[in-house]
Amino acid sequence: MKKIYISAFIFFGFLLQLLMHGLLEIWYINLLLADFGRYGFGLEWDQWELLHNVFTLVFLVGGLWMGYSQGKYWWRRIYEPIPWFRPLQKINSTSYTR
Repeated sequence: MKKIYISAFIFFGFLLQLLMHGLLEIWYINLLLADFGRYGFGLEWDQWELLHNVFTLVFLVGGLWMGYSQGKYWWRRIYEPIPWFRPLQKINSTSYTR
């Protein structure tokens, strides 16, 4: 069950990085198309394509890593018992003790 849970978080991280990458790319390409001289930083379209490929890899690795780390964190936080925590035990109908 733990593998499925962490895999779901990894997939969620993939989807989030895809969304973030797409939104960032649409926003900045619109800026480039509006005024390439101002927002192009002196780079040609071939160099922008290389930059796109690098950032695609960075976003992909970052999204997968964040999904994995968050999956492990929340699995541990929600499903694994805390060693120092003992739940309250009912000793009679009105009082509780540890």
